[in-house]
Amino acid sequence: MLKTASEWKKWVRTAAITTILFLAAGVMSLFAQGGVEEAVSIVKKAEDRMRGKTSFASMSIATVRPKWTRTMELKAWTKGNAYSMILLTAPAKDKGTAFLKRKKEVWNWLPSLERTIKLPPSMMSQSWMGTDFTNDDLVKESSIVEDYTHKLIGSETQGGRECHKIELIPKPESAVVWGKIVLWIDKKDYIQMRSELYDEDGALSQTMVSSDLKMLGGRMLPSRLEMTPVDKKGHSTTIVYHSLVFDKPIDDSFFTVDNLTKIR
Repeated sequence: MLKTASEWKKWVRTAAITTILFLAAGVMSLFAQGGVEEAVSIVKKAEDRMRGKTSFASMSIATVRPKWTRTMELKAWTKGNAYSMILLTAPAKDKGTAFLKRKKEVWNWLPSLERTIKLPPSMMSQSWMGTDFTNDDLVKESSIVEDYTHKLIGSETQGGRECHKIELIPKPESAVVWGKIVLWIDKKDYIQMRSELYDEDGALSQTMVSSDLKMLGGRMLPSRLEMTPVDKKGHSTTIVYHSLVFDKPIDDSFFTVDNLTKIR
């Protein structure tokens, strides 16, 4: 029991300070949570902008090496994050090669062997068709929205556009290729302008830069994506989008192993 006025005043001051500290901690927690939710929202908007509910794309991929350059033409269909199909249409020796992602399973059809191969998770980190993109980059087995935690770490200008800078760290249970991703997402149109991809040891492995913004499928999007390994001089892979169509209905039955051998 408090016996004197002095003890009473001391107790009131202590209680007030404790209350202020608890309130401050609560406010900081809310701000931190709000920052996390904002970062997730920004990444999701950028992802949705590039994918839509469904998408159909015509594109080319040029792989550059110190002594040679190779170009492939392809078509790609997506439906949300669960389904995607990629068909190579050129060059002639690769024509008909196709890839299917159906939920968390990925298959590859090789017409030269007349064989369908189910790709194990261990192959997601391997090069896609000899490019600087991984199988996971193209087929998207993992999700940058669902498989990572997100943190706003600043604002920077990329490609003349003011961008959110967001750090992505894999969730412990996620089977992903990259140990960390840093994204620069345009504040106005939610365009992903730059990506830095880090390996499991935290070393920068590759960068991807978006450019040549234009209207594609009724949306302002980059028509050119260039992936560059940081430790391989003279190596790069560039995707150029020729056309994009969004939100045209595609039935789930399109994304089947049986159809993988039939699409044209």
